[in-house]
Amino acid sequence: MHKAVLSFAAVFALAQGIASAQSGPKDAIDIMKSDIDAVLKAGAARTPPAVDQTIRVIDMGTYAMSVAVIHRGPTANPAGGGRGGAGRGGGGRGRGAAAAANAEPCGLKEAPAGAQMSPPGMIAHDQTTETYIVISGSGTLVTGGEIVQGTRSPPDSEVTKILNGPSCSGRAAGNIVSRVMNPGDISVIPAGVPHGWTNITDHVDYLSVRPDPDKVLEHGYVNPAIAK
Repeated sequence: MHKAVLSFAAVFALAQGIASAQSGPKDAIDIMKSDIDAVLKAGAARTPPAVDQTIRVIDMGTYAMSVAVIHRGPTANPAGGGRGGAGRGGGGRGRGAAAAANAEPCGLKEAPAGAQMSPPGMIAHDQTTETYIVISGSGTLVTGGEIVQGTRSPPDSEVTKILNGPSCSGRAAGNIVSRVMNPGDISVIPAGVPHGWTNITDHVDYLSVRPDPDKVLEHGYVNPAIAK
């Protein structure tokens, strides 16, 4: 990564455009490269290693703003999602299986006849638009379609409370688009659009800037790795 300061004044323009005056912070809020490195290091030390980690959630007045850093290792099967898909880190296998058994269904009940299908591991966020900024590594970002026979994130899950708000995970059907993402590439993913990763041969690290207009995320959250 370049030795640079990630300024909310810059990334917010990418994520949502220039906002009008509001009763939020009056000074720029910065996330330093050292903060990003510290969060990535702490996530790598977890068992299992963390994938998606929010760095901060900031109350901007009329909305909240979150910035996260995501590390994805090699996909288990380059031809179809695997570990490089949109699944989130954290939790043991037993707990994950129990959560899946009790998960609320979401998305289409079945794929339209002849529809193009995505790899496994896609996710769509009800309210959260994401701006991805690749900082290291490479992979194929897959977007589009609609989730089929998906499962909804529980209200008390990390995904819902800290990461992305209410979300639906599963395979997607419809107009599926794939593109290779390299350092410096940026993709803006609107709310409701399924997305995931495949063809990660080594790793991909990227920042995710997440405006939260409905304020569903935990305001004032600071990642424990950088909390003072």
